[in-house]
Amino acid sequence: MSTADFKASLSDSAPAPELDAPLAALWWAAKGDWNKAHKLVQDEDSADAAWIHAYLHRVEGDLGNAGYWYRRAGKPVATGSLESEWGGIVSALLGIERIRS
Repeated sequence: MSTADFKASLSDSAPAPELDAPLAALWWAAKGDWNKAHKLVQDEDSADAAWIHAYLHRVEGDLGNAGYWYRRAGKPVATGSLESEWGGIVSALLGIERIRS
């Protein structure tokens, strides 16, 4: 799936079933459903899930909690726009095989 395909799928009513939890969480975040997005990554133990978790707490405005999750993900704390961060994460996760086969 390309980044363009992922963005186009935002007009659907649900994320593609083959997306893993971090990408599905980003999909829900883009749709404005923070709770669904958070639920998908809160119990995941991967670095990718921690990265999304950090992003979601940044969206929420809880920068202290976001910082904790950025550290767990091994990523620097984001300082740019939320839109730019979302796009960068989507591109990064799609650039490495993250779709379940």
